[in-house]
Amino acid sequence: MSLKWLEWAKRIQSLSQSGLTFSKDVFDLERFEELRTISVEIMEEHTGLEMQKIKELFANEKGYQTPKMDVRGAVFHEGKILMVRENIDNRWALPGGFCDIGLSPAENIAKEIQEESGYIVVPTKMLALLDMNKHPHPPQPFHYYKLFIQCEIVGGEAKNGVETKGVEFFPEHDLPELSLNRNVESQLHTLFDFEKNPTRATLFD
Repeated sequence: MSLKWLEWAKRIQSLSQSGLTFSKDVFDLERFEELRTISVEIMEEHTGLEMQKIKELFANEKGYQTPKMDVRGAVFHEGKILMVRENIDNRWALPGGFCDIGLSPAENIAKEIQEESGYIVVPTKMLALLDMNKHPHPPQPFHYYKLFIQCEIVGGEAKNGVETKGVEFFPEHDLPELSLNRNVESQLHTLFDFEKNPTRATLFD
């Protein structure tokens, strides 16, 4: 679960970014800029990352800050779920990623699944909308919502993508080592429960 210092840093960053967006007074802008610097210093102290790298990642956005949307596909075949091996950590995740501007959630997940696994799919049902902070993911610099959409394969074949180096289907009780930034075991079990109980209502935090 999220650490307290990380929650403070994210909250200070969010408030400072909003202030920099909407404030007109030059002295208020200076104060909000100082708050953003404090949020970066907190991250630097507790992560060991260089301040410039944190600024680029954590404090370089514009406008009112809102949670980021991560969409993941649940594709079942013969009782197994589709997963891809991520290049970045050599671990396994449901295909998906951040939603792109200009595409709907359904369009995003269909694109991500084809790019990462080679399969062409049709989205059929939104299974869950979860708050990353309420699940046992590693600490993250941003606040994420995770959208899980069930899809059916209508074409294509297993094929590695630019960001992936493995495409396989796994049974519920023989899951691979998971990429925990992207999905955790309890979420996978929830998705298998939807496969067993297709009339189950959409889950949300």
